[in-house]
Amino acid sequence: MKNAKKVLRILKKILNVVVTIFVIFFLLIVLLQRFSDNKISFFDFRLFTVITGSMEPKYNVGDVLVAKAIDVDEIKIGDTISYLGSSGSFKNKVVTHEVVDIEKDVDGKYIFHTQGINNLIEDPIVYEDQLYGKVIYKTVILSFIYKVISTNIGMFIFVVIPILYIVSSELLTFMLEKADKKRKDI
Repeated sequence: MKNAKKVLRILKKILNVVVTIFVIFFLLIVLLQRFSDNKISFFDFRLFTVITGSMEPKYNVGDVLVAKAIDVDEIKIGDTISYLGSSGSFKNKVVTHEVVDIEKDVDGKYIFHTQGINNLIEDPIVYEDQLYGKVIYKTVILSFIYKVISTNIGMFIFVVIPILYIVSSELLTFMLEKADKKRKDI
């Protein structure tokens, strides 16, 4: 009986650690990128959330995309890139669109022509210094979590409940250990 309790206690601690790490890691990435205006990357990777239907059906609203910073000479026509818009309605917005043409200016710097799959007109010209990276992956799990978290019920299920679970679990463990200690002292 003592061994079973010990194993359950260890499993509970492992579960607490895993849940805590996942919640903290996810929130840290999202918050850090939001508050840094996506200027900070993790090992050249960034997460972006699709907010318009310009790239449907390839990427839907709410999909979470992973972009990796790569050398600009590796980008090809047809690649999907994320960049910081610099003019018009794109100014200071992160845009994720497909490369439709590539040129070089007189200084040998790359100029990208991009366009959303569902857009009728091309985006303003994208210079290489505007690039965040090439989209390499659409995360199904994070996309699902983001879509769920963006609702009130989802926020409660995926954020509030795990935090309450961790806090109450630690509090209960502390109280049980304290009660066990009192019994042993008697």
